[in-house]
Amino acid sequence: MSLRRHWWIGVSAALLLVYVTVSLSVPRGATLAAFGDITQLLLLFIASVVMAANAVSERGQTRLFWSLMAVGCFMWTVSQGGWVFYEVLLRRDLPDPYFGDIVLFIHVVPFMAALALRPHLAQEERKLYFSTLNFLMLLIWWVFLYAFIVFPDEYVAMNVQTYSRNYDVLYLVENLVLLGALGLLTAGTRGAWRTIYRNLTISMALYTFCSEAMNAAIARGQYYTGSIYDIPFVAGVCWLVWVGLLARKLKPTGEPPPPERSRWMALAPRLAMIAILSLPVMGFWAVFYLDAPIHLRHFRLLVTLAATLVLGICVFIRQYLLDHELMRLLDTSHRSLENLQRLQSQLVQKEKLASLGQLVAGAAHEINNPLAAILGYAELLSSNGTLGSNQVSMAQKIGQQARRTRDLVSDLLSFARQAPAEKALVDLGSLLHRAVQMETLQLEGKKVRVETRTAPDLPRIWGNANQLFQCCLQIIGNAMDALEEVGGGVLTAEARREGDEVVLEFSDSGPGIREPLRVFDPFYTTKPIGKGTGLGLSATYGVVQDHHGQIACHNHPEGGAVFVLHFPVATTATLPEAQAAKA
Repeated sequence: MSLRRHWWIGVSAALLLVYVTVSLSVPRGATLAAFGDITQLLLLFIASVVMAANAVSERGQTRLFWSLMAVGCFMWTVSQGGWVFYEVLLRRDLPDPYFGDIVLFIHVVPFMAALALRPHLAQEERKLYFSTLNFLMLLIWWVFLYAFIVFPDEYVAMNVQTYSRNYDVLYLVENLVLLGALGLLTAGTRGAWRTIYRNLTISMALYTFCSEAMNAAIARGQYYTGSIYDIPFVAGVCWLVWVGLLARKLKPTGEPPPPERSRWMALAPRLAMIAILSLPVMGFWAVFYLDAPIHLRHFRLLVTLAATLVLGICVFIRQYLLDHELMRLLDTSHRSLENLQRLQSQLVQKEKLASLGQLVAGAAHEINNPLAAILGYAELLSSNGTLGSNQVSMAQKIGQQARRTRDLVSDLLSFARQAPAEKALVDLGSLLHRAVQMETLQLEGKKVRVETRTAPDLPRIWGNANQLFQCCLQIIGNAMDALEEVGGGVLTAEARREGDEVVLEFSDSGPGIREPLRVFDPFYTTKPIGKGTGLGLSATYGVVQDHHGQIACHNHPEGGAVFVLHFPVATTATLPEAQAAKA
């Protein structure tokens, strides 16, 4: 690519030398006009091809930038093609007015839209329709200016002198706006993009200077195709081609957005607001203050009304899309906040379980030794025949409480020793049915009805069947106790698939959960003393987390508690054979 760029520099220098020589040596006529027109047309066509090639090789905002540059160059080529058609093929001067002037004026708009994209910034994902609307509104605005200022004296009531003067001034303003934007981008960027913007500024500056020189020469009757006035134009287009080739080598990437990015983001809607607000002002000026025939003033008023309607529709569409995008972002933010809160709760719960497990593991072993001694001496005292009945009864009560304490310590040790057990493929549907059947055996004399719903062809999960079975028993047992307190009710156990997860849902018609946020805390229980330790749901929480699942609970609005367990479906990547092969 470096050789290609150096080759183009050599070609450009040789072409400029030949153009200067021909301009100075060949007299004005058809030959010189053909040489100038065809040379300029070929250069513009090459620029269009280079810009289009850059668009094909890039992605994202950068691709859109070069696509717009290619569109501008192609429109420029079409305008120049009209010169070839009239001066080379038909061998006559261009008509006045010339239709290509409209295309030449509009070709700057895609360049402006390309710069408005600011491809030098590392942009987040954007919707294409926003960029399209920005370009469309910019195009409509400049077309309106042309139709309001130039068109009436060009086609409505022909006035060559006024038309030429207005066109030259408006075209100069347009090019100066483009140069101003390029200058700001050059000053505010660095690296490869700064090099590209700087060279684009030089190219457009050469063209602007050439355009003004040509217009001045045309006004004096001194310009003709192939003259010395075309040399800056040829140099500017050669430089434009050089920019495209340079970009293919530099491969510019996005920069981090600057702190003042928010002001950049607010600039586009402010400019759109100013453009729309300027329309009624210009219409008022055209009707009441412009010194022109009545039909021209009416035409300008109609143009203003049409532009107001079209731009108003564009603004309405943009606002409608922005509202939808805002609602989508709010919904995404809400879901992200919920996920963050759930993750935070899981982390806190894990820390609680881990800290408590370490504390319990150390304390339980220390308690077991004196507890064994208390239990042993209590049994000796209760079996001693020399003691009275009161003393024996007291010794038996001491032994009973010691055994209860021993069972509690055993539960604590079981809770503290939670460790990944052997896992296999588990059918949660059949496991749920077994858990419900086991608990149903204890429903004699209780007004509790159990309903079980299992989806057909439920996929299996990877887990420990015994641990998951105990989790189901724990949740069902708690629901049974809650329903027994209110004299009966309905417990519904459901197994279904949601996407890549198997979901177990337990819901009852009981009084509900008093504090849903604390229900998984260790030792938290609402049962009477002696009936629960508050470790069952904490252990369940740990088992579900060990299976890479999620557990949550809430109350029904109409009453009753709901426990929902999510487990990932077993896939090839989760099987131990696949994990071992990957390792």
